[in-house]
Order: sequence, then C-alpha cells, then structure tokens
Amino acid sequence: MMLEWLNGEFSVVKWTRERKIEDLGQYSFWAKTDKEISLVCPTQQVPKDAEVCENGWNAFRVSGEMEFSLVGILAEISSCLAQQKISIFAISTYDTDYILIKKKNARLGQEALESVGWKFVE
Repeated sequence: MMLEWLNGEFSVVKWTRERKIEDLGQYSFWAKTDKEISLVCPTQQVPKDAEVCENGWNAFRVSGEMEFSLVGILAEISSCLAQQKISIFAISTYDTDYILIKKKNARLGQEALESVGWKFVE
C-alpha cells in the first residue's frame, strides 16, 4: 500500500460547548460526542472561536480506498511511528485512514515508514 502526504499544515481544535458544524472546504474532519466537538482542518481555516487549538501537524493518508476486511493497517503504521517516539492523531473515514504527526517529525516519520516497506506517492 502507498501513503500520500497532504499539502499544508493542519490543526486540531476543540470546543466543550455546543457549536454549529460548518463546511470548511476540502479537508475538515468533525467529531461530536457528549463531551466535546473536535475538528481537524488546515491551519488557515481554523474558526476564530476555537476554545483549544494545537497547530503544527502534517498529514498523510493511505492512498486509495481500503476494504473493511483489511486488518492492522493503522496498527502497523502507528507501531512503526511509536518505535521512533512519534505520536499520532489518527482519523478514519469510510474509504481510508488519515494520520497526523507533528511537522517537526515528518521526515523522521516518513523515513521510519519507508524502512519497513511503506512507499510515499510522489
């Protein structure tokens, strides 16, 4: 399987109060629970009313659509990065997985994944 970097820097945002979920363009991942609303989006699109915001993330995804029967893809990626002491923020959609790592760890993360056989799309 191939991995693909997304362009730009991403932010992880949180609200603890009710808030309207809005369309922020091509990449916006919203999650709502009984305790919080979370958002991952390009840094330049972070809403001004964010309660908590952590900037400085780069994102990549598993390229192509993954079938639900595939097992261990995210575990393999996260284990490889954990061995390098790189924490992740993972998001799964219907089609694939997205993994965010801090911008300062992007090169080390890519090298670690490539060393175990992952390839990044150019």
